[in-house]
This record gives sequence, structure tokens and C-alpha cells, in this order.
Amino acid sequence: MVNTNKGERTMTQEAGRKRKRRNKSRKTETTSTHAASLTVKQSPSTSTVFKSSSKPASFLEKMKAKLSGGHFRMINEKLYTCSGDEALNYFKEDPSLFNMYHTGYQEQMSRWPEQPVNIIMKWLKDHNSSLVVADFGCGDARLAKGVKNKVFSIDLVATDPSVIACDMSKTPLDSSSIDVAVFCLSLMGTDFPSFIKEAHRVLKQNGWLLIAEVRSRFDPNNGGADPDSFSKAVCSLGFTSVSKDFSNKMFILLYFKKKPNNNSGKEIKWPELKPCLYKRR
Repeated sequence: MVNTNKGERTMTQEAGRKRKRRNKSRKTETTSTHAASLTVKQSPSTSTVFKSSSKPASFLEKMKAKLSGGHFRMINEKLYTCSGDEALNYFKEDPSLFNMYHTGYQEQMSRWPEQPVNIIMKWLKDHNSSLVVADFGCGDARLAKGVKNKVFSIDLVATDPSVIACDMSKTPLDSSSIDVAVFCLSLMGTDFPSFIKEAHRVLKQNGWLLIAEVRSRFDPNNGGADPDSFSKAVCSLGFTSVSKDFSNKMFILLYFKKKPNNNSGKEIKWPELKPCLYKRR
């Protein structure tokens, strides 16, 4: 007689083992899927990638700014320590240096609470608009663009079609043809007296000479020139001192008028003007 109970028990045990294998297989699949999802979650997001790639760009921008600042300081020192003719040839060899310099110059000026060119603009607006002006060292010709007067904009390089590019000691302007000569932070060369002599030549009798300069250049306590000695030298050239404005902490303003009689033939002792050099930041 066949023992059916024993056979049934054997079949039941076999079925149990199959169910265990299937459950184990499902757990393995579930674990693999969960691990895959964790792997996906741990991979860097798109925003993270962009953030990390933006850091080199920021670093490059900082490096470019430092290089630009370094170039400005180098050119600035060159202009203060060479003659006007040397500066003209310097920029003729590479005109892009002039734009580089003025970009740095404008960045420096943006830190000043007040701009001397704006005060000169106001002075001109308070006077007759028929006055003819010569702007020595005009830069971007901002003065000419801000007043109604006829302005001859003069500089070493013409950044605008209206600018006359030349050595400021040898302009093409006619003698006694100008009512107002302006030097706005532009007495930079070692031969700066020749610029003022040229202004004297082109000015009419009783014409105005307006000089705005960095205050530290006229601080005798820190190596600067004595403003009284400077004014005396200008007056010896054939001018009368009208007024001095020391109210601004960044710059001074000097106002002169050309004398009717020309005294420019006598020997003049000019004080040395301290170069305005910017420190590396």
C-alpha cells in the first residue's frame, strides 16, 4: 500500500522551498532598485554643476580686474614721469593703451564724491556761453558735451572725432583765439610748464585759465608743491591770480586771468609737482 501522507509531505516541502527562492529573488530586485534610486539621488544636480563651473569665471574676472588695474598704474606713472612729446609717441606706438588708461582713470574717478569737471561746467554755465574754450587733456571730451560753449578738446589721442590729438605744448590753435583755457587733472608731464605757456599763447587778453589738480600734489607737508609758489610762477608767466578753492578734500581749483601786458619772456622758477601715483590694492 502506497504511503500517500509521506508523498504529500514531500510535495509540500518542495513547494515551500520554491516560494522561499521566489521571495529571495524579489528582495534582491527590490534592494537593487532602491540602491539605484539612491545612486540617482546622490548624483550632482544640474544647478550644482553650474555653480561649480561659475567659480572659475569669477576668478578670471578678478584676475582681469587686477591686470587692468596694474596696467592703469603703469601707464599713469609713465605719464607723470615723461615729457608731453614722449607721452605722445608712447600712445602713437599703441593707441589701445590710451583707452586702457582712461578706463582705469574713470574707475578711480567714480570713487570721488565730486568731480572737478562738473564744477568747471557749472562755472562756464554761469558765464556767457559765447566764450570759446580750450580743454587741455580732455580725455573723453566730457566738458565739451556738457556745455553750450564752443570747446576745442585737446589730448594725446583722439577718442572722439571732435578731439584734437597733439602734444599739449604745441597745439594748432591760433594765438589769442581762446577765452577760457582749462586743465582738469591734466598737468601730468615733467614739462607741464610748457602746457601752461601754450595756454598763455592761445588765450586772449583777460582770458581765463582754470586749473583743477589733485590736492595731494599741492600739499607741501607731504612732498607736494607749495600752492603759493605755483601761483607765483603762473603769475610770472603773465597771469593774475583771481581765486583759489581748497574746499574739496580731493582736489583744488585755481582761477587766473591773462594780463594785458605780456611778461612771458622772463625766466620763471617752477615748483616741481608731485606725481599722483596710485597704490596697488
